[in-house]
Amino acid sequence: MTVQKEITISDRLYEVCPVFRMAAISCKVKNSSYSGELWKEIDAFSTQFVSAFKMEEIKLRPAILATRKTYKKLGKDPNRYRPSAEALCRRILKGQELYQIDTLVDLINLVSLKTGYSIGGFDLDMIEGDLTLGVGEADERFEAIGRGLLNIEGLPVYRDEVGGIGTPTSDEERTRITTGTTHLMMIINAYSGEEGLQEAVDFSVGLLKKYLAAEDIRVLH
Repeated sequence: MTVQKEITISDRLYEVCPVFRMAAISCKVKNSSYSGELWKEIDAFSTQFVSAFKMEEIKLRPAILATRKTYKKLGKDPNRYRPSAEALCRRILKGQELYQIDTLVDLINLVSLKTGYSIGGFDLDMIEGDLTLGVGEADERFEAIGRGLLNIEGLPVYRDEVGGIGTPTSDEERTRITTGTTHLMMIINAYSGEEGLQEAVDFSVGLLKKYLAAEDIRVLH
């Protein structure tokens, strides 16, 4: 049975982004190292995306623009610490291949590309206690996946009872998804507000059922 976590949003976050909304999807999954069918979908989307967008237009996508504005209000440079959705979109337009990680991470990346939301993907069994979304502090330790220590001062950050687990720029090693992950928590962060969020949830749930045999699906708004 999938455990439901409580998520508290700090006043500090709402001060800089009063329209902030989120949705957390938790479920049981069967992860795999690779899904050819999923990658057909990713490749088809990437081809369509390249024909539809220019590089300078990416940061104007509503979800990405709102995330960048929140960074600026918190004193963080969004060009130096790009939101993950923006980084993925830029990668495609540069003609660079997306990283192939595992089916679950690849799926989350597709949702992020399609929606512009920076999405946290966590191994639910590695999260200690409930979560709070606040703002990173100076010298707060955060080992970003594949990046080493990340300066998260001024970044929105989800914390459990141990410490930070996710920012819109990168998630933390401790709670990262692996091929052995059987319980997922996927957090869709809508700094642009409610519009489009439910569609992103529905799209995500459909993919999770199709490619990861997701069961016991719970959605927290």
